[in-house]
Amino acid sequence: MSSSPLPASPRPPEHPLLPLPTEIDISNASGLLPLIMSGAGHRPDPPRILVLDLTATRFMDSQGVRLINEVRRALPPGTRLHLVARPGGVVGRLLELTGLRRDVPVYDNAAEAMGAGASI
Repeated sequence: MSSSPLPASPRPPEHPLLPLPTEIDISNASGLLPLIMSGAGHRPDPPRILVLDLTATRFMDSQGVRLINEVRRALPPGTRLHLVARPGGVVGRLLELTGLRRDVPVYDNAAEAMGAGASI
């Protein structure tokens, strides 16, 4: 199990896409926040959106939900968070059950999440 996101996919710098590990739980969630925030970049103009790709994530508990909420709160003003999760997968169901899906847009694939960001 990797405790950090995978290297970001090549995307325009204003739209960071960060793949997350296969498991997000108490053993790695606290260490992911600084990695995600550094992946979002420290630049004069913050990104308009940050996309977290959870399609490879097969297990996520309440610490993962907490992590997503912490990321939302830590993003600079004007930056929106988008999530990518497999339809019908464990992560998607958890996002639905916890109500987080109402607060953070969840897409079936990265192209949709990035395309939605282009119109913001």
